[in-house]
Amino acid sequence: MTVSPAPTGRVTHRVWSVVRLQLINTQSFLWVPLIILAGAALVAVLVFAMIPNDSTRMYGGAGNAPLWYFVALGVQAMTLSFPFSQAMSVTRREFFLGTLVVGAIGAAMMATIFLALAGIEVLTNGYGVNGYVAHLEWIFDAGWASAWLTYFTATLLLYVVGFWCATVWKRFGTLPLVAVLVALGLALVLGIFVATRTESWPQVIGWFVELGPFFLTLLGLAVTALLALGSYATLRRATV
Repeated sequence: MTVSPAPTGRVTHRVWSVVRLQLINTQSFLWVPLIILAGAALVAVLVFAMIPNDSTRMYGGAGNAPLWYFVALGVQAMTLSFPFSQAMSVTRREFFLGTLVVGAIGAAMMATIFLALAGIEVLTNGYGVNGYVAHLEWIFDAGWASAWLTYFTATLLLYVVGFWCATVWKRFGTLPLVAVLVALGLALVLGIFVATRTESWPQVIGWFVELGPFFLTLLGLAVTALLALGSYATLRRATV
């Protein structure tokens, strides 16, 4: 006896039910990232204003703050919502798709906000102090559309990283997750060590510069897709 697949309309409805479930707490997905970005940008502008400067453009990394928050959002999307989704008779595939849609919505929102902030920085000559948080020249060299895609990809990638960590924790527990994170950290440090000892940093940096922001963004999208597939493979055997 074969079981016929659920109608497409019903599956789509359940996916959007997951989206609504994840967005019940709009504070986490909307207001908290905005407050983090506004606070970080304000601090950066105050620091810029304290630095004597006439013509040199100053750049700050304050814009990274709300992006890293999306790692926590990815973790919450799994740990807080997954048990409720199973009580709603939602399949793991539908939960995964709905959660990924929410991440894409959040990433699109942040990318749009960053472009609006970059426009303000251009119009105001860096808030009047020649300081920039969102309008980073290297990112915008490939155009504003490419810059939007870069911010979108960075946000979604960090969200998927958080979701992947949470699925590994749900499936295997704390010890394996910590072991994987430590192994990744050691691999990163080893790479830095090798590049430093071989004095190959100019070649490494030159490779990134030559590749350009647009192709690096495409590479980031590919990494995001691989992590998402890994998350789904892990989620299929995760327990509530």
